[in-house]
Amino acid sequence: MNLYRRVPQLFVGLVLYGVSMALMVESGLGLNPWDVFHQGLSEVTGISFGWIVLLVGVPVLLLWIPLRQRPGLGTVANLLVVGFAADAALAVLPAGQAMPARVGYLVGGILLNGFASGLYIGSRMGPGPRDGLMTGLAARFPKLPLRVIRTGIELTVLGAGFLLGGTVGVGTIAYALAIGPLVQLFLPPLTVPVAARSDLPDTIASR
Repeated sequence: MNLYRRVPQLFVGLVLYGVSMALMVESGLGLNPWDVFHQGLSEVTGISFGWIVLLVGVPVLLLWIPLRQRPGLGTVANLLVVGFAADAALAVLPAGQAMPARVGYLVGGILLNGFASGLYIGSRMGPGPRDGLMTGLAARFPKLPLRVIRTGIELTVLGAGFLLGGTVGVGTIAYALAIGPLVQLFLPPLTVPVAARSDLPDTIASR
């Protein structure tokens, strides 16, 4: 089952995913929809960004129960690792005050996010809580196209996050346009072959 590669690849991918989130936060130029929501809640509650990522993941994961989704090791690891990795990176990253530095953080964050997504999804250890919510809704409502479900979820959290004070900007648009092609680029070479089965999720990581 290639577990000696899959498990380390999963955790490296999740840590790098958290770092990529921190880079985009420090850019101040916009976040992906879920992170706009996370940042907005962090601003309102005073709880750190990473802890909000973890805490939001818990009720999202509970929504899997009526949708009859089954979590894997990757699901639980995603819930626990990404938020702490993001907080750790935010603690050591210097603030990107000058525009070139902020743009560098944004571009680096998006590129790293695509690579990290390829690592953790390619480990075939189970989708993250937010991806599982999307695939579960798609299975529950098969007449709705997956893109409609994904767009609906992300517009909902984006709108809520914006109202809570999360950062929406050029980075939000850049992420939306770039993440699909980036994951498509990184995922094939990073996918671990698994004999006689395929549990690779068909979705990309959106947090």
